Amino acid sequence: MLLSEGHLSVWEALVELDRTRPRVGEQLVGALREAITRGRLAPGTRLPSTRDLAADLGVSRGLVVGAYEQLAAEGRLVSRRGSGTVVAEVVTAVPRQRGAAAPRPAAVAPLRPGVPDLGAFPRTAWRRAYETALTSALDADFDYGDATGVPRLRAELAGYLGRVRAALVPPDGLIVTAGVTQGLALLARVLLARGARRIGLEDPGPVSLRDHLVRLGLDVVPVPVDADGVDVAVLGRTRVRAVLLTPAHQFPTGVVLAPRRRAEVIAWARRVDGLVIEDDYDAEYRYDRDPVACLQGLAPDRVALLGSVSKVLAPGLRLGWLAAPPDWLADLCAAKSDADNGGPALQQLAFAEFLAGGGYDRHLRRARRMHRERRDAVVAAVRRHLPRARVSGIAAGLHLVVELPPGVDDRALAERAAAAGLGPLALSGLRVREGGPGGLVLGYAAHTPHELATAVRALAALL
Repeated sequence: MLLSEGHLSVWEALVELDRTRPRVGEQLVGALREAITRGRLAPGTRLPSTRDLAADLGVSRGLVVGAYEQLAAEGRLVSRRGSGTVVAEVVTAVPRQRGAAAPRPAAVAPLRPGVPDLGAFPRTAWRRAYETALTSALDADFDYGDATGVPRLRAELAGYLGRVRAALVPPDGLIVTAGVTQGLALLARVLLARGARRIGLEDPGPVSLRDHLVRLGLDVVPVPVDADGVDVAVLGRTRVRAVLLTPAHQFPTGVVLAPRRRAEVIAWARRVDGLVIEDDYDAEYRYDRDPVACLQGLAPDRVALLGSVSKVLAPGLRLGWLAAPPDWLADLCAAKSDADNGGPALQQLAFAEFLAGGGYDRHLRRARRMHRERRDAVVAAVRRHLPRARVSGIAAGLHLVVELPPGVDDRALAERAAAAGLGPLALSGLRVREGGPGGLVLGYAAHTPHELATAVRALAALL
């Protein structure tokens, strides 16, 4: 298959370049990579010559040559003498040993919440940061280091969290973790050592998080969530001394903890000598509302802030952070040292370089625009194909809630959707307490607007 002359509109659709932003070459690589990953450029497709594509897109030939070379190095393109450049039949960046089994990872199901667009990972910018980190690393950086994280990354993170999330945390108050999961494990260990065996958790909330806390040895006490966030009056009656909250964008309802409730939560923590664990879930993504500062900045002595790059970059990086209250820090640092004696130094140095060079901010701006477009596509498709459904939680984050008409069994619908290759979650399956309307939690980060609209139409047909 040849895509060249007479197909200018095809390439304009496949490769969208914003010439008002720098690094057009990176945009070109990313657009071609996504087209290959999504199957819009099928294996065996012959690409135009570098000269023709440069003319079609109005860019220099050198940019196209560089893009082709980068994608060829990743194993996505193959240059053949006499036949030009074609999409590889089997896309793989790492040669496999002959006879070795290589199972293909399952693709992210459309409408599955909690997963970013893994194809949008900024490979070129990350590789540049990693190479800079490797080149500038000192010999001492390869030794056993501080278990709480590379000092440069903790300094960059402290600045970023203060600037973007209004956190109040010095670099030596941060612990670099292998994601939020490890941060929770460290907190659970210290809670148990201090005699706290019960923890409050928002209801509804993620089942995986609830199960994780139970496996860590804590008894989970559900605390209801309403339109203003967690019900602090109910929290006070539970007699727990620790609670895990998602104040910026509650999962799954999408509500933001109201200002009055924020003050009440902090007052509760001071009254019971307790700890608020703030999971800064989806905090970077907002579309129709002003940014909401983190709770930790209001009470750094009572709030432990958890965050990660899993929703902005990729879960597979296993990079996160824990901002600990001062009187918890020593115990948490000891727990981190016992857990792994420190994380991968080069990965942390690369992330520090990525933060310092503005790569994280640039990627986040692009991701916000992309996710807003995808959210709009899902909302429009729901209103078209499920006109009786009520949509909520759309102002921020990477998911929304579709409240179904009375009488619809959301769990049965979610099971049928899973059998059809879709990934929504049943709202009632995320509740501990009975009651409340049925609904579906739809994720929209990992697929294109067209794919999402198609998935919603298929979901509606299951009704």
